Parts: sequence; C-alpha cells; structure tokens
Amino acid sequence: MSAINRISYGLSAVAACFFTFAAPAGAQQLATNGIGVASCEKLAKDMKPEEGFNNVTNSLIFYWVQGYMSAANIALLEGDSQYVDLYLMNEKKILPLIYEFCQKNPGKKPISVIDQLIEDSDKVEGKWKSGTVPWAADDD
Repeated sequence: MSAINRISYGLSAVAACFFTFAAPAGAQQLATNGIGVASCEKLAKDMKPEEGFNNVTNSLIFYWVQGYMSAANIALLEGDSQYVDLYLMNEKKILPLIYEFCQKNPGKKPISVIDQLIEDSDKVEGKWKSGTVPWAADDD
C-alpha cells in the first residue's frame, strides 16, 4: 500500500472516530447507520445550515454528499468524459438545498435531491481513459 493510500485511510479513520466519539447521541446513530439512508424527517430536525460545520449533522451530510458526488463523477467520466465541478458544491449551496428539500419532503431521502443536482449541474469536459476503474467500465 502506498504512503498516500495509508495517509488517506488513516485520515478517514481519524475523521470517523472524531465524529463517532465527539458527536451527540443522535449524530452518533447517523454516523454508524449511515447518513445517506437517514430520512429527511430526521435530517430536517437535526440540520441547522446556518451553523455550517459547527453542527455535526451538517458535517456528516456534507461529507457524505462529497463522497457520493465523487463516485458519480467517476461514472460520468466513464460514460461521457464529463464531470461535475465539486468546487462549486460547497456547504453554502449543499446544506440549504438538502435542508429545504427535507423540510418539504419528510418521507424522502436526501439522495433524491442530490441525484437531481447532479443531473441538472453543468458538466465539465474531462480527459479520462475508459476502463480506468474496472467496476465502472462497460462489459464490452
């Protein structure tokens, strides 16, 4: 395993421990069960977009979105050599978007609004060699 991979895994482990041990009880459950499967009803109660990353639920949902959109970018690059610029997807855009969606749609999950955001976002052309990521490549 390369040094970069070890550092990356180490930082992920440290972040997970931080959120698990420093978070309030409600946020601990979100961290261990997965924020991506949390109901909008639960998230709308716990999120406070105006607090930014000072709110643990805000942090968990934002970092989940970043990971989800990064994976989506791999699929977009494999398919059309395009991707969504994640630099534009900061907490000031993502947190209010999810919060408002969840307020209006308590029976849904935030993945719905993120999928729509990915679909509606302007795409950037990227250089990508198809098949670079074996699980994302076509079965040609």
